[in-house]
Amino acid sequence: MNSRIVIAIDGYASTGKSTLAKMLSRQYQIPFIDSGSLYRGITLYALEKGFFKDDKLDQEALSEALGGLNLRFDNETGGLYLNAENVSQKIRLPQVSDRVSNIAALTMVREFLLHQLRHMASENGLVIDGRDIGTVVFPNADYKFFFTARLEVRARRRYEELKALGQNTTFEEVLNNLIVRDQIDSSRETAPLRKADDAFEIDTSKLTKEQVFADLLEKIDAK
Repeated sequence: MNSRIVIAIDGYASTGKSTLAKMLSRQYQIPFIDSGSLYRGITLYALEKGFFKDDKLDQEALSEALGGLNLRFDNETGGLYLNAENVSQKIRLPQVSDRVSNIAALTMVREFLLHQLRHMASENGLVIDGRDIGTVVFPNADYKFFFTARLEVRARRRYEELKALGQNTTFEEVLNNLIVRDQIDSSRETAPLRKADDAFEIDTSKLTKEQVFADLLEKIDAK
């Protein structure tokens, strides 16, 4: 397989996008990028710099700060580094989850990351997951997939993940967070969440990651 291929996986939160993208990355030996982590990184940065005042974002301050932001993935560990600090754990904090969809809806943020992601792909090829990868970021991706799953299943997955990380939250809080994020992601003016016309749709509600992986490999190898 060409090492510069682009595999795009879009879909709703907690449908298994990142897990399966990492498995494909190992299978085909091409880099993996979790685009959602980049948006979380910017959200974390805005929080730590005090750009949120009573939950209202100072967009001008964030816009001025973007040029000095350095985000990169460690290819060995998959960790996200924000200005040389490994923030892989911090970006999963509830306060980041509560605000990331609002940050991701900003045109200036999406344009900032669009150029970075396309540069990454031009160097090595990518397996990348997100919300608008196959529709906006890489509309000519070699392979496109769109993941869905029932809301309650996604909330349970995210809740168990946060518990494993030692974070204090409730199932209801996680469920409500996903409902709000779905609404924001699907209705935003810039690059809303939607399935690309030429993407394969996969409902992961009742499938194990191994079953989804086998399905992905079959579709990729058959193309």
